[in-house]
Amino acid sequence: MSRRKQAKKRLILPDPVYNSLLVSLVINRILKDGKKTLAQTIFYRCLEEIKDITGEPPIEIFHKAIKNITPTVEVKAKRIGGSTYQVPKDVNLDRGTTLAIRWLVTSARARPGRGFTSKLANEIVDASKSTGNAVRKREEVQRMAEANQAFSRFKV
Repeated sequence: MSRRKQAKKRLILPDPVYNSLLVSLVINRILKDGKKTLAQTIFYRCLEEIKDITGEPPIEIFHKAIKNITPTVEVKAKRIGGSTYQVPKDVNLDRGTTLAIRWLVTSARARPGRGFTSKLANEIVDASKSTGNAVRKREEVQRMAEANQAFSRFKV
């Protein structure tokens, strides 16, 4: 890791259909082998499936799901005097949304069944209802931070 400069933040363009930066970030996370049009097709079909399942606007359900998954605190390992402590740390807004998107896509991939579109749609619907594996992951991280609150005096 370089100690000279901070990495420059890359400009990410919003997606063409919903004009949303968050949708663009999810499409980039779904992306495999550089096939962006396939990732876009998967995500837009997923939103259509969400509309069929719930009957509500899918973009609102998607935003609600991301909000439910986004963590507020996390733990970071800090080595002090030969022993390693898990120190709780507040999560920056950008990092929180990145973690939420990562957990959403990985838990959708781990779901049983066929077709990534339906798995992602079901995971988003579950996350909007505050259930599902992605929300469980967020709660686990929050619980870990609460358990290690005693080590919060060690600043990361």
